[in-house]
Amino acid sequence: MSFTVAIVGRPNVGKSTLFNRLVGKKLALVDDTPGVTRDRRPGDAKLVDLKFRIIDTAGLEQSAPDSLQGRMWAQTEAAIDEADLSLFIIDAKAGLTPADETLAEMLRRRGKPVIVVANKAEARGSEGGFYDAFTLGLGEPCPISAEHGQGMLDLRDAIVAALGEARAFPPAEDVAVTDVDVRPAELGEGAEDEEAEPAYDETKPLRVAIVGRPNAGKSTLINRFLGEDRLLTGPEAGITRDSISVEWQWRDRTIKMFDTAGMRRKAKVQEKLEKLSVADALRAIRFAETVVIVFDATIPFEKQDLQIVDLVLREGRAAVLAFNKWDLVEDWQAVLADLREKTERLLPQARGIRAVPISGHTGYGLDRLMQAIIETDRVWNRRISTARLNRWLETQQVQHPPPAVSGRRLKLKYMTQVKARPPGFMISCTRPEAVPESYVRYLVNGLRKDFDMPGVPIRVHFRASDNPYETKARKRR
Repeated sequence: MSFTVAIVGRPNVGKSTLFNRLVGKKLALVDDTPGVTRDRRPGDAKLVDLKFRIIDTAGLEQSAPDSLQGRMWAQTEAAIDEADLSLFIIDAKAGLTPADETLAEMLRRRGKPVIVVANKAEARGSEGGFYDAFTLGLGEPCPISAEHGQGMLDLRDAIVAALGEARAFPPAEDVAVTDVDVRPAELGEGAEDEEAEPAYDETKPLRVAIVGRPNAGKSTLINRFLGEDRLLTGPEAGITRDSISVEWQWRDRTIKMFDTAGMRRKAKVQEKLEKLSVADALRAIRFAETVVIVFDATIPFEKQDLQIVDLVLREGRAAVLAFNKWDLVEDWQAVLADLREKTERLLPQARGIRAVPISGHTGYGLDRLMQAIIETDRVWNRRISTARLNRWLETQQVQHPPPAVSGRRLKLKYMTQVKARPPGFMISCTRPEAVPESYVRYLVNGLRKDFDMPGVPIRVHFRASDNPYETKARKRR
């Protein structure tokens, strides 16, 4: 992106609404409740012919530095320092407040370009608040309606004027011909062998979602990975509301991590804002490849922990367990043995799932956690050739023949892998609807053991083979 823009202002002036308008998606949570946004959220924005990086921030609230509001404002200040330009949002309908004047003074001291944006300008009686904005001494305000998309052309012109055309429209970089990836199949040199099991790509970016109950230490864990206080943390439960994505490098591999809101039991989620936060967390799980479920090692395996793991597996994601707050555990060996026993007993649907004791506070075990994430993703992407699968299926039937249902024994004829991410298999058989669940579990456990696929969801589907004589028999009738 050519430049970075920070959206700042007091609570409930429409910062997140403008952010969603510019990125073209409903990424940030929007509600009438003041102070919905807490962390700074980046995004890729487009405004007519401008493309830039934009940062949504928390609203200004005067408070002590060690309070939650004070820590939120520290995140906003970090976004202002990072940005090339600030969009100072005021509520034209409500007019100026002392908080607006305080923020204007702070922005003036920064010495960076600032555009005053008078939002909600479509409302009746907003002219007074628009003209009051001239008294801030930050130039002519730009009237817009973030909700209805009015005034976006004027905002584009104001950004170009503030930064200059050379900064707003950097020259495009030419792509060398040698950089174009031309594959042999495109040149007609033959396709790859379908039976070949593709190698795992160690360089592809990896999307990882961090989920768990409130106050399990998810944001602290990500901050430890990044080596900075990128996400808002504290002793209060439920600080995170939006699903915030951050990128970093681990052993030359790009990792995109999603911090999510803590998920409580469904019966306890009553407020609209918390429902929106949980829905955002569920969306992050669906778009992730690997999901790390963070447990509090001091009170592990609560009912909600097990339900979150089951949810992740039903969504087909690769799952890793992280027992956080390991620095608070006294008898490591005894607790670790107890956790291993409970993992095997309480999570039979994820036999062999990788579990790592960590401490987001001290950094203990983070390398082992990342290695477990990579290994689980490798299994999640695994493909097995059809020839190997059919030899395996024949062996399994010899060791444990399919049961007889209604006096007729089931016949499993053919097996192939139809997909990966997660691994999915199709078995051609007689009477697929009669295959008992116990035999399906037998096959799934055999796949885990014989093809080294622990801890990932495995899908096995059955279908009846086509009968070539069925249509002829109907014709004779």
